Amino acid sequence: MSQTEQDYDVIVIGAGAAGLMCALTAGGRGRRVLLVDHANKVGKKILMSGGGRCNFTNMYSGPENFLSANPHFCKSALSRYTPWDFIALVESHHIPYHEKKLGQLFCDHKSKDIVQMLLTECESAGVTVLTHCHISRVEKPDRFHVVSDGRTWSAESLVVATGGLSIPKMGATGFGYELARQFGLAVLPTRAGLVPFTLDERKLRDLGALSGISLDVQATVGAGSFRENMLFTHRGLSGPAVLQASSYWEPGQKVSFDLFPEQKLREWLGKMRLERPRLQLKSLLSERLSRRMAELWCDRFLGNPVLADLSDAAIDTICSYCQPWQLTPSGTEGYRTAEVTLGGVDTNELSSQTMEAKAVPGLYFIGEVVDVTGHLGGHNFQWAWASAHAAAQVV
Repeated sequence: MSQTEQDYDVIVIGAGAAGLMCALTAGGRGRRVLLVDHANKVGKKILMSGGGRCNFTNMYSGPENFLSANPHFCKSALSRYTPWDFIALVESHHIPYHEKKLGQLFCDHKSKDIVQMLLTECESAGVTVLTHCHISRVEKPDRFHVVSDGRTWSAESLVVATGGLSIPKMGATGFGYELARQFGLAVLPTRAGLVPFTLDERKLRDLGALSGISLDVQATVGAGSFRENMLFTHRGLSGPAVLQASSYWEPGQKVSFDLFPEQKLREWLGKMRLERPRLQLKSLLSERLSRRMAELWCDRFLGNPVLADLSDAAIDTICSYCQPWQLTPSGTEGYRTAEVTLGGVDTNELSSQTMEAKAVPGLYFIGEVVDVTGHLGGHNFQWAWASAHAAAQVV
């Protein structure tokens, strides 16, 4: 080791959720830990998450809430560090929180409460935290050597917690994928996940009047089906149901939206035809959709007969535009607004117990950089905590 080189037991690259958790946990085991990040402050995605209140976990988070080429890979880490383990940490710092819905836990105050908690834990564990570190080179002649702006650090363990490509304005880069390839690890193709759909100009002309309207739907694409709100926007479709469905969508696929979830629409229309025969269709649909949406649907697709004049064939037509309504997005808004990155470091390259690269002793990948992607609602944070904790037990 040269005189200018600083020696540590563990170097963690990336001071987001996974990096902070790994650093504080390894430090708590007595390891000498250096945590570095290229940004000007740590935890940027934590700070902006959940509308500034940080949806820090989900009480019901389990393997079924994650996408991966190997759906079994996440099971070990998730079982050994549960949402309740992280909740206990939050409570030990007296951070008030609440359940919003569906097990989603948010801070009562600000996301910075979580970042400060993690930094306080890092300080207690003796972790050295450095920002503004632009890494130019990583080598492993014996130990790992990390070079940044003329400084060199070495360690026997290197943990890569650099995240994905989502939200580049927050500093996201492909550095972690490049590092994996440098050491011979396979990286699966990446794409934006939990991201709004865009629509082509013709569809936008048809649906533009609905911008700002939110609707409870069941969105289905491929193996993913989600009961949540859909939001019409000036660019296409957003809202939780759409973000969830986007992670299962491939270009060219149709997406189905049940506009009357848990309602047997054909039976309901038949019943209304008998009970309210003089009511116009537009008025009836307004009760379940919205006035603007009912007007557009009737003007574009359905007409506006009184219910008494609805034939069974007409009811079939209404159902075909509502249960489900199907369309093919032109694309997504991409990494610019995506909450996560699908794909990443191939889990076949890693130990599910420790997150260590099988072919490169001492090299670990955790969090979003790995091909494990959670559903909306705190699951991606839980993967960050759990995968970080798994690695931190052995580095």
